[in-house]
Amino acid sequence: MDPKPVRLSQTTITELMIPSYANFGGKIHGGILLSLMDKVAYATSSKHAGTYCVTVSVDKVEFLQPVEVGELVSLHASVNYVGRSSLVVGIRVEAQNVKTGLIKHTNSSYFTMVAKGDDDKPAMVAPLLLENPEEVKRFIEAMRMREIKQKVREQMDDANSAIDVSRAPELLRHERCIIKLK
Repeated sequence: MDPKPVRLSQTTITELMIPSYANFGGKIHGGILLSLMDKVAYATSSKHAGTYCVTVSVDKVEFLQPVEVGELVSLHASVNYVGRSSLVVGIRVEAQNVKTGLIKHTNSSYFTMVAKGDDDKPAMVAPLLLENPEEVKRFIEAMRMREIKQKVREQMDDANSAIDVSRAPELLRHERCIIKLK
């Protein structure tokens, strides 16, 4: 399988934020933005994989600034890392005020996608051809994040199996909760 350059799968989706997308606070609902991020992650990963891809995890969704009704939201996505059947897609979300031209970075996120074959089993994806230092940096960052996530999963499994509920009053005495077991 021949390597594919990052640039061939890069995708940008731009959408106007309309009043029906607003939450009770008058800002664009986070769920709308998450849905758009999932859409651009699918498009980007599928372009690289050449097959259907599904979302398996989402990392680092922080809403840095609110998005207003009437702004144009652009989601810029790029494959940052590929494994055997998985792809990490980096997404940068920007909102533009069409009256002033001001563009603000509202959030960045990382979606891990898995390529699926016609048999609905994970499908092998082409290696990623890295053509500049920024692409190399993003690949290494994604690789390190995968390693960190695996270590955290292992530590959480160990910690969760060692929780002794009988020690809860001692462990939670400074927390804002009340224990009332029946």
